[in-house]
Amino acid sequence: MQNGHTETEDQNQMVIDDKIPPLSWERKLNSQAKTPSEFKLTKRDHLHLFPLGYRLWRHTKEEAAKGRASIFDIFRKHHITGDHGVPLGGIGAGSIGRSYKGEFQQFKLFPKICEEAPVLTNQFSVFVSRPSGVKHSTVLCPTKPEAIKDNGGYLCRGEAPNVGINSWDWNMTGENSTYHALYPRSWTVYQGEPDPELRIVSRQVSPFIPHNYKETSLPVSVFDFTVTNTGAEQATVTLLFTWENSVGGASGLTGQHLNSTMMTRDGVHAVALQHKTANGHPPVTYAIAAKETKDVRVSSCPSFLVSGTSPNKITAGDMWDEIKKNASFDKLTSNACTPSKPGTSIGAAIAAKVKVPPGCDRTVTFSLSWDCPEARFDHKTYHRRYTRFYGGLGNAAVAMARDALLNFSEWETQIEEWQAPILADTTLPEWYRTTLFNELYYFNSGGTIWTDGLPPKQSLDSIGRQKISLSISTIDNNDSDQNNVALDILGRIDAVCSQIHAPLSSNTALGTTMVQPTEENIGQFLYLEGIQYLMYNTYDVHFYSSFALLMLFPKIELSIQRDFAAAVLMHDSSKKQVMSSGEFVTRKNLGAVPHDIGLNDPWFELNAYNLFNTDRWKDLNSKFVLQVYRDFVATGDLNFAKSVWPSVYTAIAYLDQFDKDGDGMIENEGFPDQTYDAWSCTGVSAYCGGLWVAALQAGSALALEVGDNGAAVYFNAKYEKARSVYEKLWNGSYFNYDNSRSGSSSSILADQLAGQWYARACGLKPIAKEEWIKKALETVYDFNVMKVREGTRGAVNGMLPDGRVDMSTMVSREVWAGTTYSVAACMIQEGLADKGFRTASGIYEAAWSDRGLGVSFQTPEAWNTNDEYRSLCYMRPLAIWGMQWAHTMPQPNREQEQSLRPQEEEETSVLFQQHAGFIKVAHYLKTTKGKDHRSRIQSAYETFLRVVRL
Repeated sequence: MQNGHTETEDQNQMVIDDKIPPLSWERKLNSQAKTPSEFKLTKRDHLHLFPLGYRLWRHTKEEAAKGRASIFDIFRKHHITGDHGVPLGGIGAGSIGRSYKGEFQQFKLFPKICEEAPVLTNQFSVFVSRPSGVKHSTVLCPTKPEAIKDNGGYLCRGEAPNVGINSWDWNMTGENSTYHALYPRSWTVYQGEPDPELRIVSRQVSPFIPHNYKETSLPVSVFDFTVTNTGAEQATVTLLFTWENSVGGASGLTGQHLNSTMMTRDGVHAVALQHKTANGHPPVTYAIAAKETKDVRVSSCPSFLVSGTSPNKITAGDMWDEIKKNASFDKLTSNACTPSKPGTSIGAAIAAKVKVPPGCDRTVTFSLSWDCPEARFDHKTYHRRYTRFYGGLGNAAVAMARDALLNFSEWETQIEEWQAPILADTTLPEWYRTTLFNELYYFNSGGTIWTDGLPPKQSLDSIGRQKISLSISTIDNNDSDQNNVALDILGRIDAVCSQIHAPLSSNTALGTTMVQPTEENIGQFLYLEGIQYLMYNTYDVHFYSSFALLMLFPKIELSIQRDFAAAVLMHDSSKKQVMSSGEFVTRKNLGAVPHDIGLNDPWFELNAYNLFNTDRWKDLNSKFVLQVYRDFVATGDLNFAKSVWPSVYTAIAYLDQFDKDGDGMIENEGFPDQTYDAWSCTGVSAYCGGLWVAALQAGSALALEVGDNGAAVYFNAKYEKARSVYEKLWNGSYFNYDNSRSGSSSSILADQLAGQWYARACGLKPIAKEEWIKKALETVYDFNVMKVREGTRGAVNGMLPDGRVDMSTMVSREVWAGTTYSVAACMIQEGLADKGFRTASGIYEAAWSDRGLGVSFQTPEAWNTNDEYRSLCYMRPLAIWGMQWAHTMPQPNREQEQSLRPQEEEETSVLFQQHAGFIKVAHYLKTTKGKDHRSRIQSAYETFLRVVRL
């Protein structure tokens, strides 16, 4: 028993060989994966959400007709499984998922697109022969082709027996084989499968390396196999890596795909698979490679037919038989590489043969890379971060695969140096030490895009009537093999694009304009709110997940904050329809922090979210101020602080309009105007009020750092005033949900101290009396945590004072994984570490243990008390790194408090002057409309529901 959590057999075993770390997440390959169960709306939910749902349905159809995505893809049927494992690649360059059984799935190579089902051609296989004549062969995956039946999966239609991959030997049971995961690496131990006297350990390595901004951007993974012969005879072992020329779904059948053998150096053999994409997506090139050594002989089959018919083509069955017969492709003939025909799909294979003497082991290493250098949005083309190192021509896959094989040992050294201190910290529960790393999968799998930081290229059709001209200077063209002419012309196009975009930069959320000439442009970063909730950099959620970026890749975190700082100073008067009310509102008001950075045209068209008017949300601006100050505290980057200070001041001034009675505290307006967007607040609320109190003193502290002492004094005075109002929510045990005295007013909100979480994390003063804060957290633990499945499901959002779950809204009755992690972090910071880890252990039980929902490596936003999930693969659970921040944070610095005490007369003068300026700015930013203006039909419908008490 550790922190209220009992470890069981299949969790976090102590294994110390084959580089498997002492702690890891484990599954047997033959374990039956639990299929996650999606939440269901109640009849009451259906009635309340019907108008919104109808508008959303209509909006989604309209957007699809324009070739645009909607934030909810309500027409798509998802391929849901519970067998996810560690995904492949670094971050920001596309992602390919992998199940713990060995399937390659979840292809996310293009913005907003996820092909979820596995492509079963993509496999590792093994062939073993011994002098006695004993032979074994199998695909190293217990799944068989006939198990995939839906149209989104592997396509083997029209195949004759012994021709397609169904003719391969699918003999793996997985009974004695175990998968271990510790992101960004995984290990699969094949114990006696297929040869009882052979042990094979496959180690998958991807370059997710904290503070490394080069290799982490690469779309590549390495697979290192250690083969141990425990028998009395020598074993000849051939490991085979097969890959289909497909980007998931039916894409392999579209035709004109081409595979070719590439000659490389340093013993690396590779096959390139050039994929001609459809539907306007940029082209993709894969490379599969293996390294030849004095023990390992590498050969390849650059093209074989997976499905369909084509004269003189080697079929998948022929390819398999060749390896079974000769243990290599050295005798392969008649394998000309020609483009595939529509209706057929092709694959490639690379084989590595090694002889393993009795009692010895040998190593075989493969790599996979994909080169998709462009990310396209609304006639704009961005280049990914890795193109700074490998170019943007789309011909770098082989080079990346080769470099990965030569350098992955150094990657592992850096990964182990990062992880070892945490894994060795026995003051932390074992489940936490593994889950802390495994939750980071989302930076790979969350639809991440990391650009090179340059302005996007636009098609000539999109620049209107402007005249442009490329530079006519000449270049020295002595090295035509290096594409000097092409690269030079592309450079001239980049220069023109910069000129075209220069007038627009001040009207977009391009934070790169705030980077000083002496500072590095690290690029711009996007990640989705969730794979089923399509919005980039959703800010109210990033508030929770951002601790991970700040601790591991702080330059990326600052880049995101610069984007939002630019967005605060942006006004977009175009209109969008709000789904909840049907009204049309301004897309983005000056001074408002946007909900998200966009979807179809990020940085240029903000606020893709359209359920409510987020310009009237009460949490976003406070969260911006708090995150900016926290990031400054963590990095000490004064240039960053000075560049975003005007945005911070503006964000605070914008919120001032929601202090209706002038008491210093903002009030909620009776609709879901914060991150809990199905749960209304009215008046002063524990959540938004606490954030406001914390934000005011963060603003004060930041002002002091940038030399604006007057603003520092003024915001500190506002903090003191707001705090006195906030404390009126205290009822002796916790802070009331709000002060409306109706509905959920007395509910116990698990996240009521979000403001205090950040205040303490930044070393600021508490938002209320410290004994009250600790008592409130103990109440949350006793009610929201322990009264739900005895603490094994996390903290339910809302709990009534009588110990029943608040069932009034869809959101109040849910457990949010990320929120639970943040509540646990707050507990740790306030000296309640045991309760904090016990609280968070419920998320492990629900999401990661074999007793949970089956959502490992796809942690959802929420689940209810019936173990039904909502929104798989979600951003917020990265908040577990907030717990690590709390565990390792330095002691707060109290010097600020003394520095903000000027003489009384001086303070009065400063406050008067500052107030005059602040009020003018706030007045200018004040929006003319009040809360949402509903249509008459909408108002009548809501009145009807109230009358019948629904």
